[in-house]
Order: sequence, then structure tokens, then C-alpha cells
Amino acid sequence: MDAAKRLATLNRIRKLSVLMDTSIRVPLFGFRIGLDPIIGLVPGAGDLISTTFSAYIIFLATRFGIPPKDLAQMIFNISLEAVVGTVPLVGDLFDAFYKSNIRNLAILEQHLTVVEPELEQVRSEIYDTKVSQI
Repeated sequence: MDAAKRLATLNRIRKLSVLMDTSIRVPLFGFRIGLDPIIGLVPGAGDLISTTFSAYIIFLATRFGIPPKDLAQMIFNISLEAVVGTVPLVGDLFDAFYKSNIRNLAILEQHLTVVEPELEQVRSEIYDTKVSQI
């Protein structure tokens, strides 16, 4: 996969992670939640849907050759959120605070800064090109 496709995949992971964990600002508190704890309010199916989104993010992350240790941590993060998420109300509060997708994004980005620092360079070049076209 070339650098532009890898960057597009990384950006997809970033957007999904933010959507699921921090896309909504809670008024008055300044705290951010995503769709994950909201979807989790639907009994049974909500946690399954959230876990499916999280698993998809990990699937995309595997395209970057993430080490087994990091992959295991990512799987642990979504597993913990899925298990605790099954507890009514407490699980939804845990989902709002734990933010497994953002944690997994941080693991992936840390890996990429070591093995593919050029992705940030490509990102900058693409961004600069788009800005200059406006």
C-alpha cells in the first residue's frame, strides 16, 4: 500500500475513533463523549454495535504491521470496554471515560512515529497542497 493510501487509512481510523469516543462536547462540563456510550444505552445490541466499530478500527490498524504486543493491548482495551459495558448504566459511564478507541489510536500513532515517520510528512504535503488550492 502506498503512502497516500496508508495515510487515508490512518485518517479513517482517526475519524472513527473521534466519532466513537470524543465527537460530542457535553455542555457546562466541557467533557467530551462519542457515540460509543450513547449507542451502548441500547440494551444488548448497543454494546455489540460499539464493539464491532472498535474491532473494525483494530482491523484497519493491522494494515500497518502493528506488533503483537501492541495489538494485544488494543484488543484488551476493547474487550474491557465491551465486558464492563454490559453492566447497565455503570458500563455506559465507563465507556464515556475509558475511551478505548482513542487509546488504541494513541498506540497505533506511537508505533507509526517509530516505523513510518514519513506518513506525517505526506500528511503535511497533502494538507499544504489542499490549502493552497483554496
